[in-house]
Amino acid sequence: GLCCVWHGLSLPQFRTLMSQHPRVSWGQYPRLASIAAVATTNSFWNTIERWCYGKAVEETTVDHPPIFILGHWRSGTTLLHNLFTLDSGVTFPNLYQVLFPGHFLVTESWLAPLTAWSIPKNRPMDNVATGWKLAQEDEVALLLTTLLSPYLMMAFQGDREKYGRYFDLRDMTAAEQKLWKSAFMTLVKKLTYLHHKPVVMKSPSHTYRVPTLLEMFPNAKFVYIHRDPYAVYTSSLHLRKAMFIENGLHPPNFEGNEEDTFKTYEQAIAVYEETKHLIPAGQLHEMKFADLEADPLGSMRQTYEALSLTGWEQLEPKIREQLPELQSYKKNTFSINDDAKRYIYNRLKSIFDRYGYPSQLAE
Repeated sequence: GLCCVWHGLSLPQFRTLMSQHPRVSWGQYPRLASIAAVATTNSFWNTIERWCYGKAVEETTVDHPPIFILGHWRSGTTLLHNLFTLDSGVTFPNLYQVLFPGHFLVTESWLAPLTAWSIPKNRPMDNVATGWKLAQEDEVALLLTTLLSPYLMMAFQGDREKYGRYFDLRDMTAAEQKLWKSAFMTLVKKLTYLHHKPVVMKSPSHTYRVPTLLEMFPNAKFVYIHRDPYAVYTSSLHLRKAMFIENGLHPPNFEGNEEDTFKTYEQAIAVYEETKHLIPAGQLHEMKFADLEADPLGSMRQTYEALSLTGWEQLEPKIREQLPELQSYKKNTFSINDDAKRYIYNRLKSIFDRYGYPSQLAE
């Protein structure tokens, strides 16, 4: 199936990725051959789309401020995004659009239905449903169009040198920043061109990018969600393993994974807390995952009120309709022994303290 993220590359980007790649093992050649084949067709359709829509997209103005969902991976951003997407007054990037960002304007209407069978029913790291039409992270599109993304870690597992500076745009060179902003603006314009509604974007990596997002969209709205650090850390480790196996270009390498997960988590929270004061009053709402999970309706109502968003009247009944399903959803749970708990708590104490999460440690 087309579950490997690299199937969205164009041929030039595939060549660039392979030229940076240290080694490929024999077992990966079938996967690489299929990526190269799809990259060739992607390049063809990308060209067709530029001919057909390039000018129209360029001339599109983003007249509705986007809504950005922020929060570290595994903090509940997907649930929040999915609740937002029930609102017919907004739009969002779907799985097809982020995987084929260069040609979805010309191919989605006919190719998505033809290839729907190739998509697994649930995500590999949790039990959340997937499908071409369902909301997805725009970071995937940025990875494929620019190769300036922390998600390069899926290709360069355990080599932070190769992807570490792509979380925060302030760590990129001026040329890279320019390329990134241009690719991101193009994506937002395409979605605006299609739907002329506010775009709700969810990528945990945007948690590092408040200054850049505000510079591009001064009136953007932000929702920040946080969750118990034990759950975030253990679930993030599990997510990485699933993504490394699913999207690796060589046998999975989990070496240094724990340390890298800690580092990424600490940095995400620190950068967000340092930069959130830049967001003007009335444009940021913060919430706890536990509150959203316990009362999706009340949490979403609060969010809409805090950000002065319209459309609550028609969103409310849709969330009500989903409540039984939301309540029956089985989250992954990971048991942690006391030693691991103590280590995680001591390492992430500043995050526990900042958001008021208990240590749960036996005294």
